[in-house]
Amino acid sequence: MGRNYLAGQQGDALNAILAAAGSNFSLLLRWLKDFLSLLIALLQLRPKSVAT
Repeated sequence: MGRNYLAGQQGDALNAILAAAGSNFSLLLRWLKDFLSLLIALLQLRPKSVAT
């Protein structure tokens, strides 16, 4: 992490919360990417209906 520009104990606490939120957000984005990739792969495997 870079320099903490927030002053005092409240700044330290806020910096820790924001860092944790950023980490959780990146985990959420990674999960969403994996889920959408799986969904697209499953949709491509679906058999196409044939008109008779």
